Amino acid sequence: MTGHDTTLTAADIARMTGYGRAAVSNWRRRYADFPRPVGGTAASPQFSLVEVEQWLIRTGKKTDVSDEERIWQQIRSETEDLRLARAIADIGHRMATQQTEGSAPALLQQLISKLGASPSYEFIVARYLEAHARRVAVTPAETARLMVQIAEVDAAYVFDPACGVGTLLKAAADAGAGYLAGQDHDADAVAIATSRLSLAGGKADFRHGDSLRENLFEQATFDVAVCDPPFRDRFWGSSELSSDLRWAHGLPPRGEPELAWVQHLLWHLKPGGRAVILLPAAVSARTSGRRIRASLIRAGALRAVFALSAGAASGSSAAPHLWVLRQPVQGDPLPARVLLADVADKPIGHVLDLWRRFLAEPETELPVGCAVPLIVLLDDRVDVTPIRSEETAGQGNRELSKSRSELSGLLAEATRAITTSSDLVPVSEVAATVTLGQLLRSGALSLFQTPARMEVSSGDLPVLTVTDIVAGRPPSGWTTDAPGLIVLEPGDIVVSVTRIQTEPHVVTTGGVAAGPQLQVLRPEPDRLDSDFLACSLHAALRARPVSSSASSRSELHRTPVALLAIADQRSYGAAYQRLRSAARALQQARDQGDLLITQGISCLAEGTLRPKTDHEV
Repeated sequence: MTGHDTTLTAADIARMTGYGRAAVSNWRRRYADFPRPVGGTAASPQFSLVEVEQWLIRTGKKTDVSDEERIWQQIRSETEDLRLARAIADIGHRMATQQTEGSAPALLQQLISKLGASPSYEFIVARYLEAHARRVAVTPAETARLMVQIAEVDAAYVFDPACGVGTLLKAAADAGAGYLAGQDHDADAVAIATSRLSLAGGKADFRHGDSLRENLFEQATFDVAVCDPPFRDRFWGSSELSSDLRWAHGLPPRGEPELAWVQHLLWHLKPGGRAVILLPAAVSARTSGRRIRASLIRAGALRAVFALSAGAASGSSAAPHLWVLRQPVQGDPLPARVLLADVADKPIGHVLDLWRRFLAEPETELPVGCAVPLIVLLDDRVDVTPIRSEETAGQGNRELSKSRSELSGLLAEATRAITTSSDLVPVSEVAATVTLGQLLRSGALSLFQTPARMEVSSGDLPVLTVTDIVAGRPPSGWTTDAPGLIVLEPGDIVVSVTRIQTEPHVVTTGGVAAGPQLQVLRPEPDRLDSDFLACSLHAALRARPVSSSASSRSELHRTPVALLAIADQRSYGAAYQRLRSAARALQQARDQGDLLITQGISCLAEGTLRPKTDHEV
């Protein structure tokens, strides 16, 4: 293969240059000499690496391409996308068995000489996982480190029955684990994991198969088990495994595969062994799983439940829970409490300190969450959801104080913004008006209609949607540049054609596509001020009934616009933006006020705060 055959995607170009995906999309649209795609799909085109480098040099945007990046692009270019995992696995096998001499591309041999075998392969695997992020679920690195540190894997025999490409076990090896064992249903993932641990010098045994249906480590026990199992797997074999010996705490309901994984881990632990597993938050409270949760608590097997931040698990973008379990030792006293803590905003060090303090003194007051007595948890619900607020009277007071402080600041901001209305004075004579339609016919303004249908879930061009405008947030969608697409420019005014009542949006940053059900007005800057025109549209849209289409073409054309000089328009536009700022400040103050009242009522009802007595006032 030659360097001319090496290709890369728009996302690769963005990473290589450091300019970002929106910039690359702008280059493709604005520069006629930008390289044309040589492969890929409409949603994810591929470009020649050599052609892109030459274009970057010509335009003064050149960024050196590292040896690591070149070898990755070469691997991608010579492999079909669906076979990429197999190719990565084969490369790892050749590297682990020292078969790269003479058989691997020269760039790969150079990379190995430069970085070493293990770091080189880790780079390739990381790029593969990034490229296939939507297909391959991988535990985030920070979560993996937290799990192995809680599990205390130093010199331990560690097991992961849903190991994937070995992320958790690699973290365990880096933390000093003595021996590693993993199983997964994906043969290519198992092959990649095997090579990763072999190149890293770890002692490991990986096996291919479905751990629940085909337990290939049936007789083995371990010091530690860590797992990030597949979420929402409703075909885990519940009917065929109904009499399995692993279900010591009860038969997992068909809709509770996660409780099967929990018991699978416990089955493989030595007495006193530790397990750490990521689970959907619903597992902590589902009615169908309460009997198994109760059994785990009564046996002293469930030791802690941590609520993590959204995206901390591989199988879901939601906020997961981290369960910590221990295989009881016969004759040991039953633990009196279970730690429940929301640590979504806490760093790893803080969580570890909290866990160790609980182990040392489970009945002492903790800075986050609470150590709950078993008897409290063993009610009709057996809900082990971590407490979202710290269970001390002082915490309720701190939350209220924080809300009061934030509300005071917002009210002050709103007051300052409202005073801008005093800058508005009566006019002696109302200016004449023209309609927006007349402005369009005169050439002072252009109107663009966005495509009725558009894919907004993939591509390299950001998309501003109706929902984004309503929520007041940046563009949330992605699409691919195509004929008929309207790419916004600074000064454009975007309005919705739906029945949703929205305000006109003035564009400040270009290079973003306008999504479906939007219309785009583009003023000539020397004749019309964007903010001034937006003010006229805002007033007209507010005057129309919500039941009508918010901005149909005929209604837009009838919008009256005052005839003012461009300097006066800019003054009016600036005043309009000050009033918009006042509206936003008032809305935020109202929301913060609602939160303050809700917190106060909750604290009174829960008994964590009380009214001041007469002598305290």
